[in-house]
Amino acid sequence: MPNYDLHCHSTASDGLLAPAELVQRAVGNGVDTLALTDHDEISGLAEARARAVELGLRFIDGVEVSVSWGGITIHIVGLNIDPGNAQLQQGLHAIRQGRTERAKKMAQDLARAGIPGSLEGAYAYVDNPNLIGRTHFARFLVEKRYVSDVKSAFQHYLVSGKPGYVPHQWATLKDGLAYIKAGGGVAVVAHPGRYKLTRTEMRKFLGEFKDGGGGGIEVISSSHSAEQFLEYAILANEFGLLASRGSDFHGPGESRVDLGRLPDLAAALKPVWHDW
Repeated sequence: MPNYDLHCHSTASDGLLAPAELVQRAVGNGVDTLALTDHDEISGLAEARARAVELGLRFIDGVEVSVSWGGITIHIVGLNIDPGNAQLQQGLHAIRQGRTERAKKMAQDLARAGIPGSLEGAYAYVDNPNLIGRTHFARFLVEKRYVSDVKSAFQHYLVSGKPGYVPHQWATLKDGLAYIKAGGGVAVVAHPGRYKLTRTEMRKFLGEFKDGGGGGIEVISSSHSAEQFLEYAILANEFGLLASRGSDFHGPGESRVDLGRLPDLAAALKPVWHDW
């Protein structure tokens, strides 16, 4: 089976590698088709595509859109989008503005917890000043030795109930799906196993997602266990969703799984790339 990796990040959002470097690494890892899906940002796509053409890698324009549903943040990957679509661009711009304000509040809360200078420290890890996120704060916390690694930074400071967590209202599910649809893309639920939803809540969400025009779900993800591969394969078939595969790679030494180093999709699933 061809090696598809349809979820990864570059320095245009919170990844460690520039878009061209990411493409180079994907080729070295034997990836046949790569989608760059930066958080709420498409500025890295042109560089990545240019390098992919040079290296003979099939490249898919993508994005990962932040939405709020049921009081939690859910990420929706848009695949095969048109980066030049005005409605998509405007929607992503609005989401990015919310990120800047959230970062200021996070820094204030961390200062109250005895951690000064976190906003400036986080921005030191930001290549794109229009997009700052929790991962940048996590890297600052590692640098200053408040924690040993990025995962610990999230666990101790950056998730709900911890000192640096700031709840935020992202785009609605309806709007997020509309942005992707306007850009001609396929909407895919990213790493569903990461969301703290009961089985009933997950089915409710997937029903709304499908009814709103959603088309796929990440069955194979670095966030999933072998049991979850099966769980989301069953849900994909139950809801008539296309199955996707993505590493969610952010950078060497930081991500659980490297580009393209994932199990294959089960043959019984219809892949999101079926009609590409």
